[in-house]
Amino acid sequence: MKMNLLEIAKAVNGDLNSKKYENVDVTGVSFDSRKLKPNDLFVPLTGKHDGHDFIASAIENGASATFWNKSRSEDAPKGFPVILVDDTLKALQDLSSHYLNKINPKVVAITGSNGKTTTKDMIASILATQFNVCKTHANFNNEIGVPITILSMESNTEYLVVEMGMDRPGQLDFLSKLVKPDIAVITMIGEAHIEFFGTRDKIADAKMEITHGLRPDGVFVYDGDEPLLNERAKELDVEKLTFGRKDTNDIYPKDVFDGDHETTFKTNKLGNMKFTIPLIGDYNVNNALAAIEVGELAEILPANMRGALDHTNFTNNRTEWVKGANGEMILSDVYNSNPSALKAVLKAFQDTHLDGKRIAVLGDMLELGDHAQEMHEGISDAINPQLIQQVYLVGPLMKSLYKMLQKKYPNQNNLHYYATDQLDQLAKDLDPQLSTGDEVLLKGSHGIHLEQVLKALE
Repeated sequence: MKMNLLEIAKAVNGDLNSKKYENVDVTGVSFDSRKLKPNDLFVPLTGKHDGHDFIASAIENGASATFWNKSRSEDAPKGFPVILVDDTLKALQDLSSHYLNKINPKVVAITGSNGKTTTKDMIASILATQFNVCKTHANFNNEIGVPITILSMESNTEYLVVEMGMDRPGQLDFLSKLVKPDIAVITMIGEAHIEFFGTRDKIADAKMEITHGLRPDGVFVYDGDEPLLNERAKELDVEKLTFGRKDTNDIYPKDVFDGDHETTFKTNKLGNMKFTIPLIGDYNVNNALAAIEVGELAEILPANMRGALDHTNFTNNRTEWVKGANGEMILSDVYNSNPSALKAVLKAFQDTHLDGKRIAVLGDMLELGDHAQEMHEGISDAINPQLIQQVYLVGPLMKSLYKMLQKKYPNQNNLHYYATDQLDQLAKDLDPQLSTGDEVLLKGSHGIHLEQVLKALE
């Protein structure tokens, strides 16, 4: 992006502290004073820490200007470009809306209980074969992250691919109306965040909010095997496309083969073309089907879609194979976890071919509310002691699964439990057990921080 402060101040209905700064240019935006680049606009947000307190660091790191809450106008830096606003977060959102209208790309918005990041990466990869594309970086998928994603667009961006997360009703309503998608995608409805919503019905209602800002000529792409989505989609007066395993969907897979490090499939469309995705788990085929449907809407050549799926750069720690220090292969999926996702990964993990042993390291699945104990206990059915020789469990919720697995693993040397502050000990205990030919699955909610175990094993 590149805008001068006069344009920015008008876009956010703010007051620039001096006319002499009107032509100062801003080429980026950041709310973290430590990660600022020269000529960035600093956005001091209030939360656990008040960003206004870090203005000196922002200036030192090259900020060219700053938003500033009017309620703290007396603390505003002197002799430095300041735009006074009623609320810095709203100013960030208003600025992103202005910039989005200015660049005017096609917008693809994606949400879902599982698979939204993987689907985002696939869609962006497919579109990038023929268009200039900007996509959500890492997990920048909330009220702060989406505006930052928008403002990171280059001026020649033709497609913006935005991931949208949620943990409460109304969140996707706001984000959808902010980006006004041309295409809205829901990957699936699962149990993620059920603590906040209570039922899958209510989760489906909240996910459907992604369509609230959908343009009248937009398209809704969704999992047609999910009755909750089919029921709600009937109320929408827009074009709808479905994907899934049933042959009643607009696109469905054929000849699916789940390999040790990749998955291949064909579809009912595009002739007999075979697609390959560099991920294990046939559940990822649904994500690829959604991406192909978006690619068709953008008129991407089939051969380009095939090549893009085969070479997609996926966001780290989403079913990513990593080689450990002892020669073992580690399947890292430590960013998030919920019952349906964990069961799917366990199935894929147990289906791989290997010379050594399989070991599962599983952390608590968070935000399950009153359902937490039964959902953790239910994971026992997805674990086969003949295929997973050792299990390491982390977190208070995993005690429920530990008790269930004691029946399956009578040899207690094969079943281990750790508190969340014992990750270092877990890594020390696990490391000597590993050698070339072994495979390790790391899966847990981000709050458990199994990435620390990954780092130790690498």
